[in-house]
Amino acid sequence: MTSSTLIRPRLTLLDRAHIEQIHDSTRQILATVGVRVDSEPARQLLCRASGVKMEGDRVLISPERVEKALQTAPSRIDIYDQRGEVACRLGSGEARFGVGVTALYYQDPVTDEVTPFERRHFRSMIRLGNALPSFDVVSTVGIIQDLSPQVVDLYATLEMTANTVKPLILLVSDERRFADVVRLLEHLHGDLASYPFAVPYVNPITPLVINAGTVQKMMVATEHGLPFIFSNYGMIGATTPITPGGTLVLLNAELLAGLTLSQVIEEGTPVILGSLPASFDMRGMGTFYQPRGYLVSLACAEMMAYYGLPHCGTSGSGVGWGPGLVAAGHQWINHLIACTSTMELIPFVGDNLGAKAFSPAIVVYANEVIRQARTFSGGFGLDEVAIDLEDIAGVGPGGTFLDSDRTFERFRDAYDQSEVLSHLTLEAWQDRGAPRSEEVLRRHTRDVIANLQPPSDYEELLARGEAFIRGLDIL
Repeated sequence: MTSSTLIRPRLTLLDRAHIEQIHDSTRQILATVGVRVDSEPARQLLCRASGVKMEGDRVLISPERVEKALQTAPSRIDIYDQRGEVACRLGSGEARFGVGVTALYYQDPVTDEVTPFERRHFRSMIRLGNALPSFDVVSTVGIIQDLSPQVVDLYATLEMTANTVKPLILLVSDERRFADVVRLLEHLHGDLASYPFAVPYVNPITPLVINAGTVQKMMVATEHGLPFIFSNYGMIGATTPITPGGTLVLLNAELLAGLTLSQVIEEGTPVILGSLPASFDMRGMGTFYQPRGYLVSLACAEMMAYYGLPHCGTSGSGVGWGPGLVAAGHQWINHLIACTSTMELIPFVGDNLGAKAFSPAIVVYANEVIRQARTFSGGFGLDEVAIDLEDIAGVGPGGTFLDSDRTFERFRDAYDQSEVLSHLTLEAWQDRGAPRSEEVLRRHTRDVIANLQPPSDYEELLARGEAFIRGLDIL
């Protein structure tokens, strides 16, 4: 089917004049306000680069230097799975989703009880992300509380690589352990540059600060041939301006500053850029997503598409009190926006309660939402086969398509049926005891978790990894 006969919904926000205005304002911020860079090695590299000027602790970046970075950064990045196969290609404009966020607590899928995130929870949630087909990558799902802080990042990484074959998005909380984390993965899998399946996540400090820990992670990732995500987290009205336009331009300036630094470290370094524009609740002193934030996220994706850069965006998570109406609404709006726009990597699905608790029930629900959002974004055809005038003529006025050959051929593909939340008639619902949909989701999630299995090489990888960690002698 040609593109001219396929109708697909596309959501756009910016026109060319908007894009040029955002880009011009971004370059003005970088050239006149600048960014603070807290890493001495990074400042030295930048000082030697043309088009960069130091003013005290600020780095001013000229428009020419920004344009050079945009020209040298790759527009496509292949992300591999742990078997060495290409799992997805960023830069193609297709939404890719991931399970995970660095939550402190685990929320029981049946009772909603919140308990400190333990290693057993971490292991189970990685396996859940591996099992659910709508998720393309698996991210760090929590901060393990029943291990020493000195080794938490290492054991988290070990559990990730041993319990899934999907690509990994690595969030390392202790920057001192980052190089050891990369060495652990190389110990288990060999040269990472040959098939980069691990993508570190780094972030500046908004507004306009690139901290030393972030720079160090960027340099280590580059040294080992790994692409990395450079993403900022803005709190509208607190760390970014109260207006969506001001927030967008400020966050865009931070992203291009990070891009420029990455290309000064080494030209051609593969970088994925994106923003998480949340709002700050001045009453509850927490953060949350709301419609204007989703607009900023959509605009950020369109700016990255304009620049020809791979994008990382919001996940619709962090909000809600469990797998209820609040969380469900945010899962739908985020994932539908992602699938119908230029948003690409959406790696942090699953948290709620202000991003402090990880909910497997939300993850299982999101697996269904993503599947349906992808179906919606796939559109439908308008070629001769799709319209099928012959079938319509054969049935004729007053007929039925129930016994049409075409209906029998395509029935299963034409009707969406969730394996979790079935389409029930009144009678079927009553026959089942009038269940609440949330209860059905909870029971299904419990059953899925109970039947999760690790990859075949789990025990071997775990033993080798634990021996490596013990050999570091950091306790």
